[in-house]
Amino acid sequence: MQRSKRRTQMDILVLVGRILFALPFLAFGANHLLKTPYMAGYAESKGLPAAKATTILSGVLLIVGGLSVLLGVWADLGLLLLLVFLIPTTLVMHAFWRESAPDARQAEMTQFLKNAGLTGAALALLAFVSFAGAELGLTFTGPLFSMD
Repeated sequence: MQRSKRRTQMDILVLVGRILFALPFLAFGANHLLKTPYMAGYAESKGLPAAKATTILSGVLLIVGGLSVLLGVWADLGLLLLLVFLIPTTLVMHAFWRESAPDARQAEMTQFLKNAGLTGAALALLAFVSFAGAELGLTFTGPLFSMD
């Protein structure tokens, strides 16, 4: 009986963690889709080709990945999608070392470090979800991929 209670508590903590982790990605994705001209302009200023199409694609990627993690529907796949966004965005869009103005350098460093932290959390959550497999509670599906 005690193990069941602890397991339920763990499942609830993981669910709250998934919700809190997914929320920024859903908000970022909504911004990409609802404020496409502004976001694409920023991407274009960073030298990104096809900025409008990339902004829309990344918005969809963020929303699909965020919902996957939030709902626990192939959360491992959702985490991989978020990593596909995070890694290049962190290195290309927030390359603070390329900025000469101190304010711009600091703003980009903040975004770089935020994304680095989210990347680390996504990797840790990916390992956890993949390891826990179908044992992870409060999800609609188990992971799509196996670490066996």
